[in-house]
Amino acid sequence: MQPKGFLKSGHTPSLFSAFLYFDVSFMVWVLLGPLAVVIANDFHLNAADKANLVALPTLGGSILRLVLGYLTDSIGPKKTGQIGMLLTMIPLSWGWLLADSMNQLYVIALLLGVAGASFAAALPLASRWYPPQYQGLAMGIAGAGNSGTIFTTLFANRIAQHFGGDWHVVFGFALLPVLITFVLFSLLAKDSPNQPEPRKWADYANVLKQKDAWFFCIFYSVTFGGFVGMSSYLTIFFNTQYGLSPVRAADFATLCVIAGSFFRPVGGWLADKVGGIRMLTGLYLVVAAMMAGISTLPGLGPTTVMLFIAMMSLGMGNGSVFQLVPQRFQQEIGIITGIVGAAGGLGGYFLPKILGNLKQSTGSFTPGFLALSGIAVCAFLLLLAVQGQWKRTWIGEGGKAKVGQVSSGISG
Repeated sequence: MQPKGFLKSGHTPSLFSAFLYFDVSFMVWVLLGPLAVVIANDFHLNAADKANLVALPTLGGSILRLVLGYLTDSIGPKKTGQIGMLLTMIPLSWGWLLADSMNQLYVIALLLGVAGASFAAALPLASRWYPPQYQGLAMGIAGAGNSGTIFTTLFANRIAQHFGGDWHVVFGFALLPVLITFVLFSLLAKDSPNQPEPRKWADYANVLKQKDAWFFCIFYSVTFGGFVGMSSYLTIFFNTQYGLSPVRAADFATLCVIAGSFFRPVGGWLADKVGGIRMLTGLYLVVAAMMAGISTLPGLGPTTVMLFIAMMSLGMGNGSVFQLVPQRFQQEIGIITGIVGAAGGLGGYFLPKILGNLKQSTGSFTPGFLALSGIAVCAFLLLLAVQGQWKRTWIGEGGKAKVGQVSSGISG
């Protein structure tokens, strides 16, 4: 890596703004994950109910990412990010001041998806400033904003406990960093001069006609979907399986989330060096092995270690996928970011459903983790099947960027 070359090749304030926007948005997006075990006491939720509650924000994020992706290409990522933060304040205010039923919480959960949709503005804001050889690092740094999950798992239940179990106040506290980030983002972020022409909805259809877009959707639904889904569900898992208190369960979830958050830029940087394909093939196998090991439901210590390694691998996988995406779809980065990000959100929606519903129907987490292991194996096999064609058409050996490369537009 050449640090000076990287720093001079882009716009550092915009890269920081993208990270900060993504960070606070992730914090909000997964807010119901740790809080679910507190809310469950008020509404007497079973395993499936809790899974539904924490899954809905990721579903909302998937839908709204397409909208924000379209806005990013139409009005630019800066304005789109500002709109996203303003809209994020609506469900937070509702949850703080008005929410008093599960029906309202389900609506709030869906609306929190606008925070998850930040992906479609934050990553293009960073990506459009940097050349192909630095895409992995730039996207990894911006994407490390998923570390916002740590603040939620570490503090949400503590705040609720401090106020006598009142989870409403947590929504109010979450408004503060959103407001601060909105001001900093407005002052520091700057759209790259290399903005594409405004896109039409037909352009989304044209991208979806290309098989490579669907492949990236599948790969990211496993890595990012696995990360955000586990981030949302781990507090419930530790609380249910090992009988930990809400705060203690969230602490163990935080430990695992840290691995996925801080290793995302490492994954992007390593993918720049050795190739995104090489990185992903190994990471999918590690995830499969860890999930299979967790399915045996060993003691708290071994389970935490395996979850740490699995989350680390998923985080690095996120960075690796987005080392590849801009190389293949450089001119359509706003559109493809929205599409692939939406697929990642769908993966995050189904993961808690898999674990929660199978737990409810079988009484054990074993079938759910075995299913997750099988999904990782399938992603590994699919990547093996498509990598040959990718190397023959648009990418370097192992998935390395070709310096000076421009997206070929070849249908894969």
